[in-house]
Formats: sequence, C-alpha cells, structure tokens
Amino acid sequence: MTLFLELVINGLSVGAVYALIALGFVIIFKATEVVNFAQGSLLFLGGFTISEFSDDFGFFPALLLGVTVAAFGALLIERVLAIRGSQASVNTLAIVTIGVDIIIAAELVRRVGVDARTLRDPFGADTVSFGGVEVATSRVAAIVVAAILVGAFFLAFKYTKWGIAMRASAEDPEAAALMGIRRSRVSAIAWILAGLLATVAVIFLVAFPTPGLDGSVTRLALKAFPAAILGGLDSTGGAIIGGLLVGMAEQLALGYDNYLNFLGGGFGEIMPYVIMIIVLLVRPSGLFGTKDLARV
Repeated sequence: MTLFLELVINGLSVGAVYALIALGFVIIFKATEVVNFAQGSLLFLGGFTISEFSDDFGFFPALLLGVTVAAFGALLIERVLAIRGSQASVNTLAIVTIGVDIIIAAELVRRVGVDARTLRDPFGADTVSFGGVEVATSRVAAIVVAAILVGAFFLAFKYTKWGIAMRASAEDPEAAALMGIRRSRVSAIAWILAGLLATVAVIFLVAFPTPGLDGSVTRLALKAFPAAILGGLDSTGGAIIGGLLVGMAEQLALGYDNYLNFLGGGFGEIMPYVIMIIVLLVRPSGLFGTKDLARV
C-alpha cells in the first residue's frame, strides 16, 4: 500500500509537469493550427540557460533569464513560421518545427556535454513524509506550481483580451479577423506562453531524484505529446487531464514493472505512447478534442 501511495503521488507530480508541456502544445495549436515539435528544444533551452547562470546569479534570477530566453526563442520560431505561413500548409510548418528542434537540441547537447547539469533549484534532495510515504520535495512542489500556473492560465484564457481573442480565433478565424482581432498577436503570445511553461516544466523534470539536465531531456519532454493528443489537441482542459493520466500510468507501470515482464522490460517508458494509440483507435480526436480535427 505504501508503494502504491508513493507511485500515485509521483504520478500526479510527473503528470502535472507533462500537463504544463502539453498545454504549450495545445495553446500553440489553437492559435496557429501548427503542431510545435520544437517544444522539447525550447524546454532544453530554458533549462540550459538556468544551468549557465544559476551559479553566478542564483536560482531565481537565472530562472527569470531562462524564461526570457525560452520565450524569445519561441517568438523567433513563430516569426519564421509566420513568414512562410501564407505559402505553406500547417503540415509543412509542423515539419519545419521538427528541423528547428533538431538544430537547437544538437547545439545544446554539444554545449552541455556528457555530464548532467544541476539547475541549483531550492528543493535539493529534501523529502517530505505523507503517512509514512517519503516523497521528494521537488515532486510536491511540481504539483503546487503546476496547479497555480494552470489556474492562472485558465483565468487569463477566460477573462483577458488575449484569451477572448484566442477563443474567437480558434472558433472562427475569419469572423475574428473581421472583428479586428489580430491573429499574429494571438499567435505570438501563445508561443511566448509555451516557452514560459516549458521552462518551468524543465525545473521539475531534472530536479531530484533525476540525475540532472542532459540531452535526454528533449525525449522526456516529448512524453507530453501523447498527453496533448490523448486529451485532444484543441482542448486546453484535455491537456491537463491527459498529462495527469499519462503521468499516473507511467509511474504505476514503472513501479510495478516486475509484474509486466511478460510485456518486456521497461514497459513503463513506452506507456504514454501505448495509451495514446489505444485512445486514438477508439476516439481519433482524443478524449475532449473536436471530432473533425485533422491530425499530422
């Protein structure tokens, strides 16, 4: 029972991080109809910036700098896509983001090297106890921070001018344009927010008990893509639910790996993609996505 509770808490924590990354996928898709496969490299860029400057300036100033760099990098990608947007299909633009992801990730891997880096986060190797269950403080912090950011996002999405404009653009782009809504501005803010969410997510992806920041972080980030697909690429609420479901399933599968040996070792690592395939076979648009949504 203790193991189960520990896995549930860890699953909620990992799922909350996946939800932040998945939310980045969704808000970009809602704003531009482009699937941004460069989200993993934006996450890596933010984490690399924090690791570079946390020793000199401290964690929180480095975090602010990391958010700024990742947001600016996201904006640059958005501007590149915007230049070609009127002449290329959304599928072509999605392929462009794959190329951008490979270029950024390759350069960052070269700079990081073979040794994992620490972000000097304030959680360290501390743990907290819940009824005899020891959980890393970073895991608990991930749940709290994700809940705050998700709550802030949905309030902004519902009540701010940008949120209203984004919902209008997603519902009917032509009518929104006729009403004076500038889709380019909606798109730019969506990409900036995705960069911000990715930078916050990387803190908890590489914090204790993981070894730190290295080249594998982009692969870990892409586990959030099944979460976005699972919930529905055009559903912000679906991204949250999808992230939590994927995180819980992955951690339970890893924790009870001995009982899944008949499926092969390390089955928990591919669990997010297994769930994604099963859901798509039953509901191609995801659990909460629009039924007529086209996929890449």
